[in-house]
Amino acid sequence: MSYGMTAALQMAIYNVLSGDGALAAIVGGHVYDALPPGPLPPLHVTLGPEKVRDRSDVSAGGAEHEISVIVTSSAAGFHAAKEAAAAVSDALLSTPLSLSRGRVARLHFYRAKARRKAADRLVEVWFRARLDEDTG
Repeated sequence: MSYGMTAALQMAIYNVLSGDGALAAIVGGHVYDALPPGPLPPLHVTLGPEKVRDRSDVSAGGAEHEISVIVTSSAAGFHAAKEAAAAVSDALLSTPLSLSRGRVARLHFYRAKARRKAADRLVEVWFRARLDEDTG
């Protein structure tokens, strides 16, 4: 198994989301790897939890990453959060991820969950990415 590509995957996802014009039009460019100190904007996107499984074979190391992106909205309803979550999905599924280590063999939508947390609305969107080590 190789967990070594996870930082490269995280950086690639952040770069795609923070550089996507359609998502920026909705969330105003508020895409975070880590939440900044102080008050947060009413609609923002953060990189969320990740699970990784070994998917190595005889030819190379590999891993399947379940990665999440969380949209948080302080609006009364879910519309804004779901609109931003759709833009997240569109951005990740339409833009090839360029990794500094390894390569993305495939990336697809896995699941999503919309829920309330205190006064906020959250949409957590999960993707599965199959990563292969470059063998050269």
